[in-house]
Amino acid sequence: MILPVDLKTNAYQIILERGCLHRAADHLDLDRRVLIVTDDGVPEQYAAAAAEQCAQPDILRIPQGEASKNFEQLQGILARMLELGFTRGDCVVAVGGGVVGDLAGFAASVYMRGVDFYNIPTTVLSMVDSSVGGKTAIDLNGIKNVVGSFYQPKKVLVDADTLATLPSRQISNGLAEAVKMALTSDRTLFELFETGDPLAEIDTVIERSLRIKSDVVVQDERERNLRKILNFGHTIGHGIESLADGLYHGECVALGMIPMCAPAVRQRLIPVLEKLALPTSYPLDEEAVYQALLHDKKTQGTKITVIRVEQVGSFRMESAAPESLKRALTLISKGAERA
Repeated sequence: MILPVDLKTNAYQIILERGCLHRAADHLDLDRRVLIVTDDGVPEQYAAAAAEQCAQPDILRIPQGEASKNFEQLQGILARMLELGFTRGDCVVAVGGGVVGDLAGFAASVYMRGVDFYNIPTTVLSMVDSSVGGKTAIDLNGIKNVVGSFYQPKKVLVDADTLATLPSRQISNGLAEAVKMALTSDRTLFELFETGDPLAEIDTVIERSLRIKSDVVVQDERERNLRKILNFGHTIGHGIESLADGLYHGECVALGMIPMCAPAVRQRLIPVLEKLALPTSYPLDEEAVYQALLHDKKTQGTKITVIRVEQVGSFRMESAAPESLKRALTLISKGAERA
């Protein structure tokens, strides 16, 4: 299946097909120098499968985890490209999750002012969300994604067969992003989470999520308006993530969605999160998280853009004072039922 991302000047395709990793050369231009960026948590056979199809491959493996999204790792990727004699005609391929994609994509965007970039996501989170849309970034001083660029991939290969080696917690981590998109944009998908088996229907979950993501990106590539809905749950979620060791990104987003829903929606959301083994409360340092919110990229002047869901499948965007979110933090730290 081919899903187009019909941007005016940066159009590309998402190839959604089991086994496509082993047919990457049918879809990507690999007859040149190729730097394959992966991490030490990704099974080695995935990067090797991509390398086998390249004319001049080199595999660079970075440490797993959010901590790798830093200037040191970025410099390491750029230095390897320089060492290999990369020109503007060569390319970077990310094989892994969101961290790998963010870091490799950012490196591709700045090396010689831009070389081709392909994304081959191997986690649910990167398949349904981060591999599409062109956001590339690193973290700085504990603040997520504050240094980066918009840089669209030339193509994205989504091979759900790679999920066979993914731990169950990482699957749940990624499904949180699909729940996010369902709540704002797809009532039918949310009902699948409520009454169906999302793991048995993972291909459907991925496809519907990608259709939402690509449609939003096409309408608002640079996040000036509509694309802000993809930040639902992230305003608070990023604040939690910057301080809560041991929680994954999707787990923080799950927590961040809860107080942004109307009570009736929240009553439906919490059982879905529990079904997916995602957290529904967490003992926050509320003041520390609040201070982290003040650094959020969505803050403009004294206001911050927040997304609220009053009914499943729709959303409301509003500009709010950051202090209005303090009540939301209490809903998380004490639990929605007790706050």
